[in-house]
Amino acid sequence: MGEITSEVPISINRLITESDLVIIIGPVFPHEVVGFSGGAKYLFPGVSGQEMIDSSHWLGAIISSAEIIGTLGITPVREMINLAASKIEVPLLALCLVVETGSSTISSLSFGAPHTAWEYASAISAKKHIRFLDKPMKRVVSIIPSRYQDIWTAAKGMYKVEPIIQDGGEVILFAPHIDEFSITHKELEDIGYHCREYFSSQMEKFEGVSKTLMAHSSHLRGAGSFSPAKGEQCRITVTLSTGISKNRTESMNLKYLDPSVFFLSDYENDSETLINENAGEILYRLK
Repeated sequence: MGEITSEVPISINRLITESDLVIIIGPVFPHEVVGFSGGAKYLFPGVSGQEMIDSSHWLGAIISSAEIIGTLGITPVREMINLAASKIEVPLLALCLVVETGSSTISSLSFGAPHTAWEYASAISAKKHIRFLDKPMKRVVSIIPSRYQDIWTAAKGMYKVEPIIQDGGEVILFAPHIDEFSITHKELEDIGYHCREYFSSQMEKFEGVSKTLMAHSSHLRGAGSFSPAKGEQCRITVTLSTGISKNRTESMNLKYLDPSVFFLSDYENDSETLINENAGEILYRLK
């Protein structure tokens, strides 16, 4: 696309290079930045330097979450990860797990060279963790489980349903237990949530802002457009029904729904609404 042309320094936790053998252990799921998580991603950007973290996440944002999530094979971000991993001279092995959603039941284990083990696991994950709908939905209510403690992680309840939301539709993230946008990235509240073009068309305004923050922001806010004349126009509405106040929510360019007046029964019999239980693991796509 010609939007990223700079070189990326490769740095990594020195324990990796000082080891005799590195074994990567972790699950594989559809992922909003790389296509499917797992494999060498646990090295890059998992324990790598900030340059790699920023560059890989912004590359995924330029492609867009809705396009790359759940894409099998070598996505541009996966190619970047594999190239970085090829520079490591220490022998690498990976144990990749595919876990049944909402449980600790293991469906598949693959062990071997990181890419080979990951490739096998991602093919299984595509069958286990992607569900296809016949038509787009007007609304999705994502019930966020307690393991997600901030919007930074709970945003998966948006990432994994964005592809099935019709234009002008809405995603509601219901998580009354969450009271922070990010536990570790407080500076996120300096930029808010905006579509990718809001950032990419005026990068000079965000000089010095981490591209990882901008990537997360655009992933949660979803597709849209921006121009100085028309401002920002997002494809869908993202609503938070959480422990975060109305003022803070709206200041981030998101819609607020008071969790005390949220009743799941209001949506359960609506044919245009999908109730997304245990949100964050299953990816929804259109056939």
